[in-house]
Amino acid sequence: VQLQASGGGLVQAGGSLRLSCAASGRTFSNNAMAWFRQAPGKEREYVAGVGAIGYSIDYTDSVKGRFTISRDDAKNTVYLQMNSLKPEDTAVYYCAGAIVPEVPSRSAFEYETWGQGTQVTVSS
Repeated sequence: VQLQASGGGLVQAGGSLRLSCAASGRTFSNNAMAWFRQAPGKEREYVAGVGAIGYSIDYTDSVKGRFTISRDDAKNTVYLQMNSLKPEDTAVYYCAGAIVPEVPSRSAFEYETWGQGTQVTVSS
């Protein structure tokens, strides 16, 4: 089972990026998925989570109104659309899969499968 994150890059403040997380090895349609990020010298931070169909979506306060998480189960892919990016959004972004269908919590310990990370850099 693998999660492959992509879509990171360098963007100016106010710009947009869309991250993708493609799963292979098995379907994740019955599993909650989430994005986390980790800036240099800081702990890994929860960004957003999406449950299986019929379950909720959750965002950390700092990205509400700017980021949108979504999933396409036909493609076994989760997305993170990031708009109005700020320098403080600079981090390595990781996608993660939980073993339950509803977003379990904002703790990284609740997620069992992780992608390799993609770098997002926002310049001021």
